[in-house]
Amino acid sequence: MTAGQLAGKRVVVVGGTSGMGLGAARAAASAGAEVIAAGRRPAAERPAVEVGVLRHAVVDATDESSVVALFDEIGELDHLLVTAAPSGPGGDFLDHDVAAARRYIDGKFMASWACARYAAPRMRAGGSIAFLTGAASVRPRPGLAIVSAAFAAVEALARALAIDLGPLRVNVIRPGLVDSDMWRFLPDDAREQLFDKARQSFPVRRVGSIDDIGHAAVFLMTNPYVTGAVLEVTGGEQLVDGI
Repeated sequence: MTAGQLAGKRVVVVGGTSGMGLGAARAAASAGAEVIAAGRRPAAERPAVEVGVLRHAVVDATDESSVVALFDEIGELDHLLVTAAPSGPGGDFLDHDVAAARRYIDGKFMASWACARYAAPRMRAGGSIAFLTGAASVRPRPGLAIVSAAFAAVEALARALAIDLGPLRVNVIRPGLVDSDMWRFLPDDAREQLFDKARQSFPVRRVGSIDDIGHAAVFLMTNPYVTGAVLEVTGGEQLVDGI
């Protein structure tokens, strides 16, 4: 990644307060952008980013009025990345109810839709929108039916918006196994066993990092000929038997 690639650009990362969103915010700041990291977490509880220009904003992406207020406050911007997602309902499909499924759809799909809807009119020429999904969109796992469905819906939304909003570009980052906060629910030993298996089986012989996601985000922001694309950042996970 080249320093200064995003010099003079304003980048908004919704979900940029932790995990893969934080990796993207940090990468954009390193590339010279003015970055606004937006999320529910109070600014005082967020990890420090020691490079570039980064400021914080608070938003509830499931609340339309909160999203409108965020982009009214920000004004013009160049690039939007939406990584925010709620925790999945987990457990067996037959233990879920409609309310839990709707909460996840609201927190992932509708939040992504709302951010794009209210950011797009404020975006400068050459701008882009990107969403974060996951390998579950194409490789469902037990207990993740609503997660897989929401991810697939976000990817379909990106393709449609690439048509509706062109020449504004709209893309998706589809990560595989990444060492991020999303795996903190596992006990340390179980998480390390999972990562060890990945290191042995993935072609790149390692687990992804949030910085890998940041690199992909900056690529999509800076390549003017990529739109309607799903960029897999998986280390070749899709090429081997599931872990």
